[in-house]
Amino acid sequence: MALSGSGTSRGEAVPGTTRPDGDTTPPESGDPGECGEPAQRARRSLPRALPGLGCAAVGVGLAWLTHLLVPAVPMLTAAVVLGIAAAHLPGVRRLIRGGCRVGLTFAGKRLMRLGVVLLGLKLSLDDVLGLGWATVGMVVGVVAATFGGTWWLGRRLGLPGDQPLLVATGYSICGASAIGAVSEVNESDERDVATSVALVTLCGTLAIAVLPLLQHPLGLDDGQFGRWVGASVHDVGQVVAAAQTAGADALTDAVLVKLMRVALLAPLVAAVAVSVRARRRAAASDAAADAGAGTSGTHRPPLVPLFVLGFLAMVGVRSTGVLSSGALEAARVAQELLLAAALFGLGSAVHLPSLARTGGRVAALGLSAWVVVAGVGYGGVLLTT
Repeated sequence: MALSGSGTSRGEAVPGTTRPDGDTTPPESGDPGECGEPAQRARRSLPRALPGLGCAAVGVGLAWLTHLLVPAVPMLTAAVVLGIAAAHLPGVRRLIRGGCRVGLTFAGKRLMRLGVVLLGLKLSLDDVLGLGWATVGMVVGVVAATFGGTWWLGRRLGLPGDQPLLVATGYSICGASAIGAVSEVNESDERDVATSVALVTLCGTLAIAVLPLLQHPLGLDDGQFGRWVGASVHDVGQVVAAAQTAGADALTDAVLVKLMRVALLAPLVAAVAVSVRARRRAAASDAAADAGAGTSGTHRPPLVPLFVLGFLAMVGVRSTGVLSSGALEAARVAQELLLAAALFGLGSAVHLPSLARTGGRVAALGLSAWVVVAGVGYGGVLLTT
């Protein structure tokens, strides 16, 4: 069962054509096995990315100011919303879609990877083991049920491209960060990524307001409520915002359960990479058969991308206890700034008219997945506490 939306590789542009972000891929020449060209292209594109990176920096500053004025709104949530708004404001819209597009796309991809790497410093092996095996099993079950149910429902609703896969990833693991990680491996279309991020962010923001209202009607004590929030809310910042309403103990349990979900990002990305490799191998075999030739070589992503290895390495570093609290705090701030810039870039790629055309199906998937993750998480908490 393939985990992607279609059988083609969306990330590979045809030589000599223009991509949606305005980058023109030069015709191939020379030995196709040359390995220096990607790095050279990256260096050449960096000056073109500077205006967009500056725009992302302004967006991060505004998101931070929004969080400062309204603490209940996480900075990452504000960054997505501001990116969407900037892409539709008269006057700013032309910059977002024109001269700033390359840099904003760079932020949504490259800075997202760096943010995911630093996310690993929030988790240690002691934290995972301290949860107990029953809770670990509950978290794995919630992630599996949410991912499978959301992906299946998205396909049934006919959502285009990779949206079913990306929304399922965001709901089951850690929101926009997980979407960014999986989209890198799957080479998903930027608009599929942006739409998925917008949906997951919206529903996660609603959870901040709704879940605290349900604590007492559902008969949850503070510890159970914290675990429920950690098991069912998407983004780490949204988890903190929702759980802190029930006190320090609830917040601690919520963050630990949430970080256990974050730890499952690596195996999920590896599974998607296996699916992509199999899909490309099958496509290459079909093409070779049609041409009457032997199987041709094809680019396949690594089973575990470099940035995911970096994430795991940071988990290992955190587990050793060698980093001071000051270093961890500096890494936390850097991680939040990088992810905020990435999410502003992704938000700026949202095209509301296109989103409106599939609005009913997208909303149905978002609300249904929300019910699934909240329901499965609630059942898991009751069974393990």
